[in-house]
Amino acid sequence: MLESQPMPRIRRLRPSRAMLLRLATTAAGLLVVAAVCAYQWLAVDLPALDRLTENLTVPSTRLLARDGRLLYEIADPAGVHHTTVPLADIPLALQQATIATEDASFYSNPGVDVVGIVRAVWINLTGGEVLAGGSTLTQQVARNMLLDPQERAERTLTRKLRESILAWRLARAYSKDEILALYLNQTYYGHLAYGVEAAAQTFFGKPAADLDLAESALLAGLPQAPSFYDPLLYLEAAQERQGVVLDLMLKQGYVTEEAARLARAETLQWSAAAFPIEAPHFVFYVWNLLERRYGPEVLYSGLTVWTTLDLDLTRAAQDIARRRLAGLAGDAAGLPHNATDAALVALDPRTGQILALLGSPDYFNAEIAGAVNLALAPRQPGSAIKPLTYAAAFSPEYCAGTAPGACPWTAATMLLDVRTAFVTKEGFSYVPQNYDRAYHGPVSAREALAGSLNLPAVLTLDHIGVPTLLGLAGRMGLTTLTDPERYDLSLTLGGGEVRLLDLTAAFGVFANGGQSVEPAAILRVERSDGVVLDQWRPPAATRLLDERVAFLISDILADNNARAPTFGFNSVLQIGRPAAVKTGTTTDYRDNWTVGYTPDLVVGVWVGNANNSPMVNLGGVAGAGPIWHDFMRAALLGKPETPFSAPDGLVRQEVCVPSGRLPTAICPRTRTEWFLDGTAPTQPDELYQAFQIDTRTGGLASAATPPEYVTTRVYLVLPPQAQEWARQNGLPQPPEAVIAAAPGPSAALQIIAPDANTIYQISPRLPRASQQITFRVAAAEPLRAVTYTLDDALLGPVTEAPFEWWWALEPGTHTLSAEAVLASGATVASAAIMFSVLP
Repeated sequence: MLESQPMPRIRRLRPSRAMLLRLATTAAGLLVVAAVCAYQWLAVDLPALDRLTENLTVPSTRLLARDGRLLYEIADPAGVHHTTVPLADIPLALQQATIATEDASFYSNPGVDVVGIVRAVWINLTGGEVLAGGSTLTQQVARNMLLDPQERAERTLTRKLRESILAWRLARAYSKDEILALYLNQTYYGHLAYGVEAAAQTFFGKPAADLDLAESALLAGLPQAPSFYDPLLYLEAAQERQGVVLDLMLKQGYVTEEAARLARAETLQWSAAAFPIEAPHFVFYVWNLLERRYGPEVLYSGLTVWTTLDLDLTRAAQDIARRRLAGLAGDAAGLPHNATDAALVALDPRTGQILALLGSPDYFNAEIAGAVNLALAPRQPGSAIKPLTYAAAFSPEYCAGTAPGACPWTAATMLLDVRTAFVTKEGFSYVPQNYDRAYHGPVSAREALAGSLNLPAVLTLDHIGVPTLLGLAGRMGLTTLTDPERYDLSLTLGGGEVRLLDLTAAFGVFANGGQSVEPAAILRVERSDGVVLDQWRPPAATRLLDERVAFLISDILADNNARAPTFGFNSVLQIGRPAAVKTGTTTDYRDNWTVGYTPDLVVGVWVGNANNSPMVNLGGVAGAGPIWHDFMRAALLGKPETPFSAPDGLVRQEVCVPSGRLPTAICPRTRTEWFLDGTAPTQPDELYQAFQIDTRTGGLASAATPPEYVTTRVYLVLPPQAQEWARQNGLPQPPEAVIAAAPGPSAALQIIAPDANTIYQISPRLPRASQQITFRVAAAEPLRAVTYTLDDALLGPVTEAPFEWWWALEPGTHTLSAEAVLASGATVASAAIMFSVLP
C-alpha cells in the first residue's frame, strides 16, 4: 500500500525593492521618451509666435448679382471691418463679459484647459470625434491666429494638442492683458466684423470705447456662433444669448442683479457705419447662409458667389419704399402716420429664387435702425395669414377629423358674420371684431376671405382647429409658428409672429399650384481655384395643397368684386392684370402687410417701425399696399399677362346667395361659383321663404282672409343666432308665426348675452345702480315669454320683445339659464352659462 506523498510547496519570488525601482525608472524613462517624441512630432512644424498676425486674413470673397454685377467684395483686412484698439480703450464691461463667457479662469489658468485636453484624448481613444468648444481664450487666440485655415477646420486630437502647445507658449511669452487684447481685436463677431471696434461700428454705429453694459454683453455672446446669434438677422436669439452672458457675469461677481436687470431691459439702438455695398441686407443674409453651410474656415479660401438677386428690381424696391414712406410722413391732409420702415421680398414662385430682398429703406440710417433686416424679423401678420386658414378648410386632407359640419367647406359656404363669443383655452370669453367695427350678417367664404372679415375667419379656424392650421403653416414654410401652446383662435387674425420671407414663400405655394416653394438665394459657389462647391438645382417639388384648392384661394384673392365692399373697386390692389393679393394689419397698428402674386411673381411687403412703436391709423391697403402695387407694376412691365388657370377636377355651378345652396324659384340673387368635384351643393336653398300676408294687417293671411287682401312675400329667414343682427340692420322679418328653422344645426334657445365665461369688473367710480348688464336670448321661433334663472333665482317672466332682463352687477361667479314659451305654445330651455363679476 502506497503512502501519500506531501505536495511540493511552490515558492513565490517577490521582486526586490531594487527590482521595482529599476522597473519604475524604465517605465518613467519610456514615458519621458514617448512624451518627448510626441512633443517633437506635434511641435516640429508649429508656427513661431512672431507670425501671430500672418494667418489673420479676411476672406477675399465676391458676391455677385444674378447677372454678374458686383454686390460686395470682402478683401481688405485693414478696411472698415477690422480696426485694432488698445485694451485701455475697450470698456471693462466688455472685457469682463468676454472672460465670464469664454474663460472664467482666464487670469489664473496656465493658458490651456488641462481637463479639456484629457477629455479630448479619451474621446479620441474611444473612437469619437474631437469637437470644438471648451478652449481657453489663449487657446482660441492660438488657433485663430497661428494655425492655418485648413488645420483650424479639423476636429482631431492632433489639432487640439498642437493648439494647446501654442497656447502654452503664448502664455509664457505674453501677459494676460496682451492675450486678452489680441482676442478682442481679432475675434470674428459676425456680419463681417473682425474685432470689437468693427463689431461696435457694425452693430451700433459707435466706437467700442462707448459701449455700455447691455451692448457689451450682446457682443460678448456672438463669437461662439456668430451666424446664429447675428442680432440684425436673428434678434430674439441674440437677446437670449445676451441674457446668458449677463447671468454668467452675475455669477462671476462682475455685475449686480440690478445692473443685469437694467441691461436686459435696455432697448438697443442698431446702426452701422456707412461703406460701399449694394443690397446690404441681402448680402449679409447670403453671407450668413454661407457661414452656416461651410463654416468660417472655408470662407477664408476666397469664393465667388453668384446669387439670385435681380439688382435692378432691388434698387426699384428701395426707391419705391422711400418714396411711399415719405408720402406717409404727411398725407393729403398733412397727418403723419409714424411709419418709418418697410421691407420687401420678391420671389419667383416656380423656382423659389429671391429676386429682391429689402430689409429696410436705408441700411445706414440709425434713426430707423436701418441695419436690422426686417424681411427676416418675426412680426405679427394680421389678416395676411387668413388664406392659409381657408385653404385648410377647403382641403379634404386637412379638414378631415375637424368639428362636425360639411367637410371640406367651399367658396360658397355660408358663414354668419354676427356677434359671436368663443371660449379660449384659458376659459375666457373672446369676441372678435371686424376692422370696420361692424358685422355683415350672412356671407360666403369667398366674400369673407376677399373682404378680410375677422369673425368668419375665426369661425373657420374654430371649425378646422388650431393644430390643423399650425400643421399646414409649418409645411408651407412658416418656421416661427412652432409652439402650439402659445396660440388660440386669434392665430388666424395674426396672433403669431412670422417672417416676411417665409410668408411670401407660403403665398408662393398658392401661385405655384400647391407645390412647395423653398426660398433660394445662391446660384453658384466657386473657389478661387475653380472648384465648384455648390450649384443651384431645382428642388424636388412637394405637393402641399391640392392644386384645385390653390386655384380657389388665388381666384378669391384676385376677385375684385368680392373684396370691393371692403376695399372699393379701384383700390391699389388693382395692378392692371390678374393678381391675387391679401392685406394685413395688427389691431394696434404696429404691423402692416400686403402679400400678393401672379403665376410668375410673388411679392410681400411689410410697413411699420423697427422699434415696434405703433403707426397712426394706417391699414395694410394704405401702408404696404401702395409699395406692393408700384413694385408689381414695375417688375411686370412689358411682360405678358399670365392668368390663373383652373386645373381639372373643378366645376362651376350656380348657387343661391347667401346660403350657397341650389337656387329655388323664389331665390332673388344667384352667383356662379367654383367647386371641387363632389362638393357642389345638392340641396335647395331654405333661407328664402314665401309667406301669405294679409295686406290689411301685415300679419299672416288665414283661410278667412279675402283673396284680394292676400299677397305673397319672400323673406330671408336667418338662423336664430343671426336674427338679432337682422333686426338691428333693418332686414325685413316675417310676421310672428312658426318659422322653419334655417339649414344646419341650431339650438332651440340660446343665451346670446352675456357671453359665456365673461369677466366683469365693478368700477368704484360709478354708481352701483348704473352698472348693469343685459340678459338676452335668441330662438328658432318667435317668442311669447322668457324666464331667466340666475343662481337658482327666477327672474321674470318677460313677455314683451326684445325679451331682455337688466341686472345690476354683483360680485361672484354666476350661473345663468333661460326657459321660453314659443309662439307655438312649446316650451324650450337653454344651456346654462357661467360668468364672473369682480368687486
